[in-house]
Amino acid sequence: MVVTGLREANKRARRDALVDAAQALVAEHGLDAVTVEMISAKAGVSARTFFNYFETKDDAVLGLVDTGIAPAAAREFAAGGPSGRLLTDLQVLVGVLLESFAGQHERAVQAFRIMESEPRLLQRHMVWVDRHKAELRELFEARRAVRPFSADNELLLMLVLLLLRTATTSWERSGHQGNLDSHLSDAVAQLIHVVASDLEPGA
Repeated sequence: MVVTGLREANKRARRDALVDAAQALVAEHGLDAVTVEMISAKAGVSARTFFNYFETKDDAVLGLVDTGIAPAAAREFAAGGPSGRLLTDLQVLVGVLLESFAGQHERAVQAFRIMESEPRLLQRHMVWVDRHKAELRELFEARRAVRPFSADNELLLMLVLLLLRTATTSWERSGHQGNLDSHLSDAVAQLIHVVASDLEPGA
């Protein structure tokens, strides 16, 4: 277990080094002038190692990693868990997604800055977003088959994106106080309050 944890930490550090190298080089030289070999050399790895982490140099600049939702969390949600309550389980799913973004805030900000000067990167970013939307839709359908619910998949997808955005924005406004999950809990509480107040007599 310790060995596995160390291996994962090393992989994450190497991936982060590649993103930092790619972003620094593109900020200095422009996207077209930067090569995979340049990024790899700056990060201290081989070009072959680069492709163990990213499909293209664009993905490295954007910090895009196609890890998807943690398999154990995805299986549990699809099976109707962990609580059996849809909103509660969506919160758990969003929490897993936020955990995968931990420590990546500055890199994400830099990626969006670079996209402003390199518009073609936006298309690659949208491809990545659509891929993850498709993954979520498949999870919703899998859960619906074992634990039916009436909510439309697109509504649930927008809800996931809303909770991600609200929690992240709240965390940024707080000066990055606490962890993202605590801000997620507050976002869900606000959502419940809005729905509950609208159901009150005379509301």
